[in-house]
Amino acid sequence: MTGQAQRLFDQALQLPAEDRADLALRLLDSMGEPADAVDRGGIEEAKRRLAEIKRGEVHAVPWPEARDRIFAG
Repeated sequence: MTGQAQRLFDQALQLPAEDRADLALRLLDSMGEPADAVDRGGIEEAKRRLAEIKRGEVHAVPWPEARDRIFAG
């Protein structure tokens, strides 16, 4: 990753979860066809989940909290 990309990434991490998710989807969409590591189904699922967050149907949980919940059970 270039220095410029790292700085942008570091800045993006300061955004709220909803904005980070929206930015990630926009970046993926800007690549045209998805990269080999990202399949179309995964992108569609991410878009569906972002829409649920925007409608207030679900709320994003910070990764440290989600990780703790996953490994607690």
